[in-house]
Amino acid sequence: MLALFKKEISSFLNSLIGYIVILVFLLSISLFMWVFPGDANVLDNGYSSLDTLFVIAPWVFLFLVPAITMRSFAEERRLGTIELLITKPLSSMQIIGAKYLAGFSLVLFSVLPTLVFFVSIYFLGSPVGNIDIGGTWGSYIGLLFLAAAFVSIGIFCSSLTSNQIIAFIFSICLCFTFYIGFQTLSTLALFSNWDSLIMGLGIQDHYLSMSRGVLDTRDVLYFLSLVGLFIWMTRTVLNRKSIL
Repeated sequence: MLALFKKEISSFLNSLIGYIVILVFLLSISLFMWVFPGDANVLDNGYSSLDTLFVIAPWVFLFLVPAITMRSFAEERRLGTIELLITKPLSSMQIIGAKYLAGFSLVLFSVLPTLVFFVSIYFLGSPVGNIDIGGTWGSYIGLLFLAAAFVSIGIFCSSLTSNQIIAFIFSICLCFTFYIGFQTLSTLALFSNWDSLIMGLGIQDHYLSMSRGVLDTRDVLYFLSLVGLFIWMTRTVLNRKSIL
């Protein structure tokens, strides 16, 4: 399992698209936080906070995570190397788990450089250190849970096809649906009596709760359940196609 995990990491980092994806993520966040004028600009709003990062990052993740996960199973099936995995002494869950952990690790690798923003704002504060450290770390945890959910969706979409582009597009659509779709659906008059329930099915409601620095058990259980659901669905799809 460890060898497969390392192979997935190496495969992504050995391709130019891997570095482009990470660079686009960091560049887009940096431009909104430090360059583009407006309330999102840390220097313009005069408040030492990383709120801009936690507001914009989910939208960038909608493209970043599918780009990372699209080749997980789709590329294996296209090249015919999936048969080599079957011959290895690994269970289907170990194979899926290795690919999932590799995808999550790559997202984590993309997020780590944003700690430079935290250090910068920490020292730019007046007085130095005038930033809600507890709330910031809580928001980072919420961002990682969001990434974990998106990665599980991306892995599932990659298991459905041998075409990376189709997996990429389907993953974006499904991530978007779970992030904002239920929120939009709950505002319709038709579902006015069920708005809270429908909103609770979506990712955004739970992410926003955690991004305020509040680590509620219900939000943690929601994300863990969502990840577990899509990993189970991935295993089901692959087993039905007699791949694993």
